Amino acid sequence: MTDRPEPFLTASIPGIGGRIRTAPEDFQVEERPLYLPCGEGEHLYGKITKRNLSTPDLVRRLSSVLGVKAQSIGVAGLKDARAVTTQMISFQGVVPERLAGLKPDEQVLQIEILGRHRNRLRTGHHAGNRFRIVIREVAGHAAESVPTVLDALRRRGVPNYFGPQRQGKGGDNYALGAALLNDPRRRAKMSRNRRMWFLNAYQSFLFNRIVAKRIESIDRLYAGDWAMKLENGACFQVQDPEQEQPRADRFEISPTGILFGSRVSWAAGEPGRIEEAVVAEAGTTREALIAAAKACGFRGERRALRVPLADLDWSLEGSALTLSFALPPGAYATSVLREVMKADLGPS
Repeated sequence: MTDRPEPFLTASIPGIGGRIRTAPEDFQVEERPLYLPCGEGEHLYGKITKRNLSTPDLVRRLSSVLGVKAQSIGVAGLKDARAVTTQMISFQGVVPERLAGLKPDEQVLQIEILGRHRNRLRTGHHAGNRFRIVIREVAGHAAESVPTVLDALRRRGVPNYFGPQRQGKGGDNYALGAALLNDPRRRAKMSRNRRMWFLNAYQSFLFNRIVAKRIESIDRLYAGDWAMKLENGACFQVQDPEQEQPRADRFEISPTGILFGSRVSWAAGEPGRIEEAVVAEAGTTREALIAAAKACGFRGERRALRVPLADLDWSLEGSALTLSFALPPGAYATSVLREVMKADLGPS
């Protein structure tokens, strides 16, 4: 079982190449809140802008400075380290004056107190992310290629590949995840969080292979597909693809791929054959994955094969392209960048 570059949706359009992250300010991310604090409760919400600092390192630093356990600090998502990022964070047992007393520095640039709320922020409690990314040293044909690529992504959707950071610096977290599935002794030696990180990496690897096999028809529904509603994430099985396709064309629904588990439904028909072919190529079977997931204690879920590209804007100054866009939770900016650049962007 080996990983290989995922195919491009816009393969026929030449990439512009270039370089990203030449400075942290070239990669800016702003988390879009799902809700704002209600004004009362034991959790203090703040908005923090950081630079060249991962979210876990930020949490550890705040835990130490504020004198609270890291478990009492909640985040909605992990933000890039080599970037300037803004996100909401919740603090249990911290008074506003204590948080306001923290001095900004070269890594924690700004702290804004938002108010109190009843609940801790948890993973996924955000509405997505806005990105502003500068690609430098792009090819001379960028002015012709970029709008064509972006128009295709806006119409058909961005391939919902998991980003390379899921697989670690060596790019092979999925291999350890595959090994852990059938090695209870090895699993027992790990914390649950670490164990699930590698198992999720294996889920991600298989999902990316499903997207790759369906890249030419990423916006097309087939009988047996599980379609996801954009408005609420609910899934239903497609019986009549001709009847449902207009909703997909309007981006109200999208086909999905499986993140295997003990309870999640597999697709039927041609989509089901693709899912089973992917796991067969990985050297396993649907039954083996279900049994292993039961032993490891995770249910699995369905994930859309594509996501909408929103709030899109771009400008070209000399050889520097600036892209601004928004993506829903769980989607990766690298999926947009690789289509534009035609480059496989490794872990950052």
